[in-house]
Amino acid sequence: MELGNGTRVEKFIFLGLTQNQELSVVLFLFLLFVYVTTLLGNLLIMVTVTWDSRLHTPMYFLLRNLSVADICFSSITAPKVLVDLLAQRKAISFNGCFTQMFFFHLIGGVDVFSLSLMALDRYVAISKPLHYVTIMSRGRCTALIVASWAGGFVHSIVQISLLLPLPFCGPNIVDGFYCDVPQVLTLACTDTSSLELLMISNSGLLTTLWFVFLLVSYMVILLLIRSQAGEGRGKAISTCTAHITVVTLHFVPCIYVYARPFSALPMDRAVSINLTVIIPVLNPLIYTLRNQEMKAAMKRLRKRFTLFEKGQSPSRQWAKMQVHS
Repeated sequence: MELGNGTRVEKFIFLGLTQNQELSVVLFLFLLFVYVTTLLGNLLIMVTVTWDSRLHTPMYFLLRNLSVADICFSSITAPKVLVDLLAQRKAISFNGCFTQMFFFHLIGGVDVFSLSLMALDRYVAISKPLHYVTIMSRGRCTALIVASWAGGFVHSIVQISLLLPLPFCGPNIVDGFYCDVPQVLTLACTDTSSLELLMISNSGLLTTLWFVFLLVSYMVILLLIRSQAGEGRGKAISTCTAHITVVTLHFVPCIYVYARPFSALPMDRAVSINLTVIIPVLNPLIYTLRNQEMKAAMKRLRKRFTLFEKGQSPSRQWAKMQVHS
């Protein structure tokens, strides 16, 4: 769809994940299952951390924030993808496209900052255990979480403010299934090479450097753990390993998408699916399956709801469980 100069496109058309109707139905069922699992898994973490007083610590406070971000992040793209898989025409309005990009980079930025805060939390817990509670107080954790959302907002505003002034007079075919900077920037009716370089520096280079910094930070934390003795070593190593896994799963697709020229490659759709749909469902699995405290807390939560169903006094029985478990 080509429009005359000075005429802005009113909507964008997605090429989508596939043009095959049978495959579309299979993908719809699979992605619907993954999305629902993402919602339920992260909601379970949020409810467990909120209700179980034993998890009222900085690490789980930050984990709950990450679960909120994961629910938001998957909800930005997944519902639209599911609808489009069953639709003949996959379209989104101009304003809808930029709104999707804004929230995509907002929550993506929150994810990056949240993972950084969790690394900071582990470093303080290992290096300064006697001052941990004082340093990572509830008020300070709250301030850091607010700062992470503010950082994501600033990052997103920068991205959108660089794209909005560009002329979009056609074509309007987006090579993908959601709106993001690499796909939309290539549709501008002007030379965007310098802006593309700026975007790569703003997102790609910073993401790569941040990833390296976090890996080095966790290596330092693991060395600190090795130098210490005590029963908590195994637990600390397991926790850090889970964090490293999640950091890698988040950052590697981001580096692939944003740290290279914005030209389409065969792997783009597979990486994008992993980034937008698969990774948010892996976080609750990683943090629960490898975390004995979380699994024990979920068992206590299940017992509590069982008491509600049986009509027993939940507060009294819950107090007993907290004492004996």
